[in-house]
Amino acid sequence: MGFLPIILIFAAMYFLLIAPQRKKEKKHREMLGALRVGDKVITIGGIFGTVTALKDDRVHISVDESTRLELLKSAIQTVRTNTEAK
Repeated sequence: MGFLPIILIFAAMYFLLIAPQRKKEKKHREMLGALRVGDKVITIGGIFGTVTALKDDRVHISVDESTRLELLKSAIQTVRTNTEAK
């Protein structure tokens, strides 16, 4: 009977903290998996750019005509596809 409150606390923590975080991480992985050349992206640092090339774990983005960056895919926060941008 003394273990019931502890089990309830752990169950509440799982449903309130762990499960939503795992769902958010899964959605982010799916978003990165669907990343395509030409997509408009925003990085975790707030840089806006357009995807110009994709590698296994890296992405090349063009910020303007003369500035190109190579970033880890995990540094992409938001993706706007070509259809969304229009």
